[in-house]
Amino acid sequence: MAREMTVSEAGRLGGRKTADTYGPEFYQEIGRKGGNATLRRHGPEHYKRAGLLGGARVRELIAAGKKASRAK
Repeated sequence: MAREMTVSEAGRLGGRKTADTYGPEFYQEIGRKGGNATLRRHGPEHYKRAGLLGGARVRELIAAGKKASRAK
């Protein structure tokens, strides 16, 4: 009796099939299109804000790591 496939397994198989069929250029092209659409929709300030938020999170993680290492 065959077991049922999980959603995760089905997604993984579908992703592999897509990658095998279309190759890396496919992903580069849809990434470029998505980035251009985001830029048109939200403007360059969107990326600036995202970068600042990401940088703030990195600073928080570094500070937490330093604090944890001092506590030892």
